[in-house]
Amino acid sequence: MDRLEAMTTLLAAVECGSLSKASRHLRLPLATVSRKVAELETHLNATLLIRSAKGLEMTPAGRSYVTAAKSILEQLTEAERAASGEYTEPKGELAVTAPIMFGRMHMLPAVTRFLSAFPEVAVNLVLTDRVTHFLDDQVDVALRIGELPDSSLIATRLGSVRRLVCAAPDYMAANGVPKTPDDLARHSVISFDGVSSPTTWIFESEGSEITTSFRSRLSVNTIDAAIEAGLGGAGLIRTNSYQVEDYVRSGRLAIVLDAFEPAPRPVHLVYDKQNRLPLKLRAFVDFVVPRLRERLEHAAF
Repeated sequence: MDRLEAMTTLLAAVECGSLSKASRHLRLPLATVSRKVAELETHLNATLLIRSAKGLEMTPAGRSYVTAAKSILEQLTEAERAASGEYTEPKGELAVTAPIMFGRMHMLPAVTRFLSAFPEVAVNLVLTDRVTHFLDDQVDVALRIGELPDSSLIATRLGSVRRLVCAAPDYMAANGVPKTPDDLARHSVISFDGVSSPTTWIFESEGSEITTSFRSRLSVNTIDAAIEAGLGGAGLIRTNSYQVEDYVRSGRLAIVLDAFEPAPRPVHLVYDKQNRLPLKLRAFVDFVVPRLRERLEHAAF
């Protein structure tokens, strides 16, 4: 039995909450994961995990062993990073995630400049609108838009973005300008299923939330399509401010209902807390943070 491999499998099972999730995370058959945990328990002559309807529960022996195993594996990782030179110069691979459109517009330019400055670092940039998980998706750095839940992750604030309702001037010339959220019922609305409900939008007035229902004339599954339809005069759209910055500044889209606009949503760069950050991660954070802050400040209006 490879004890380090068994420790890694056990920790994955505990952190994922089940053997099946651990098998997916480790990309191993479920039977292999189960066998490795069973072999470790046989080797120790102790029950470490109890399978229940709620998932996996650690026994007292399991909690003690997991704490020690985690410390051992962290020390091993530190030794490997030191040996490979990650603490003497920025080198190695980084996995970075960001929302699709923000990533394309803002993160990608920052990443390409970073790669030019640090030739020994490679970046795997994954653009996705789903929330990634640092353990399951093996992510080093993530850009998040919106309020963050309490966690052990380190979050560096970059700025904020507004949630806007806008439309083409030609559309409003033909259909009028909505004055209150209730006016949505009399307008053509283009909804983007990836961000908001296709039948309701949430606004704010005097500190209170207002949920407004409407009938969507057009529902699309990408924000690019919603913006294109709005530019074509098909109706009202709701977007993040950075997504329509150029169109608003050029007058191709006009903001409406800004008196009922929700509070701006914060933007953070998030990474996992470690006792000692690899230089590649520290270099990336130090490099992209001021550049992303500058881009968000420029996109504000």
